[in-house]
Amino acid sequence: MAAGNISQQLKFEDLPDYKSVVNKLNKRKYPKHLIMGNGFSMAYDHKIFSYNALYDFIEKLEDPTLSKLFEVINTKNFELVMHQLDNFIEMAKAFEEDGKLTKALIYSNSLLQQSLIDAVSSLHPEHVFEVSEDKSKACFRFLNEYLENEGKIFSTNYDLLLYWVLMRNESKQANDGFGREHLNPVETRRGQEDAEYGDLYWGKYKDEQKVFHVHGTLPIFDTGTEIEKEVYKDRNYLLENIKERMDNKEYPIFVTAGDGTEKLKHIYHNRYLIHCYDTLSNITGSLISFGFNFGEYDFHIIDAVNKASKRGAQFGEKLFSIYIGVYSESDLEYIKSIQDKFDCKVNVYNSQTANIWD
Repeated sequence: MAAGNISQQLKFEDLPDYKSVVNKLNKRKYPKHLIMGNGFSMAYDHKIFSYNALYDFIEKLEDPTLSKLFEVINTKNFELVMHQLDNFIEMAKAFEEDGKLTKALIYSNSLLQQSLIDAVSSLHPEHVFEVSEDKSKACFRFLNEYLENEGKIFSTNYDLLLYWVLMRNESKQANDGFGREHLNPVETRRGQEDAEYGDLYWGKYKDEQKVFHVHGTLPIFDTGTEIEKEVYKDRNYLLENIKERMDNKEYPIFVTAGDGTEKLKHIYHNRYLIHCYDTLSNITGSLISFGFNFGEYDFHIIDAVNKASKRGAQFGEKLFSIYIGVYSESDLEYIKSIQDKFDCKVNVYNSQTANIWD
């Protein structure tokens, strides 16, 4: 049964601020977690991370197929275009006999997903030190509020900002499940050789994992046998190494499907993404969202929240509430319209007051 709880008369100017929400939850004994969307990156620089910026990049590619797609569907919303493409492909399969249109549409869909990844990497700040020290420390304080209090952080963003902030501030709590294998433990123990370690693979520390990229991210690659994280090496910046892999037709794990159903299918084809999604589906206490508005193409995230709301309910171990950050009156009205889709108590706060990048 849906929960809801937001009064239809509630106005944006009456919303609590972020700090008061955190203080309220800190007085309780159960954990709080964070889920972030594109608003986290846009709060850093909307010129780089907005959908308009990505659209402008792809438009400059002057690919006739992609240009025609955006012209016909008449939107800059990638998720809508991909969703429509999925529909077109199914219709073509049903009605055409020679398969030419289906093949062209599948190619276009693949091209759009690849171009989206190229756009994110090309528009991205070049290296971690482009983020100022003040911004980095302010953002780390925001994130560490969860990490040091037994909380987990879930991100649906593809970029490196979260990774950069946690690494630059040398967080000891930000376990992302990756680790290296000690290749010569016997020789090292005997003092015969310096320690040598293998590549950075996911899985070794997944039981202690606290940072989850639910839709994938730039540094994480699926090699077919391992989930590998790209690192700084050969004196190259991290983004340089990622782009080099992409030039070799190796692409990061990105969930770029259209609607929530297709995204969930993509998630269930990758063991790292499955682990991230299943962990979200099993959190307890409260969840705070920032820059993530549970849009119509992200209802699979609501499904995960609802699973968490029902797990262990008889023992009092479940997700009791969610606090959704809204940036405007229209955001608030949208959350009011979908609140009945949640099975836990729904609250809202003014996300403008979070000031996470100082």
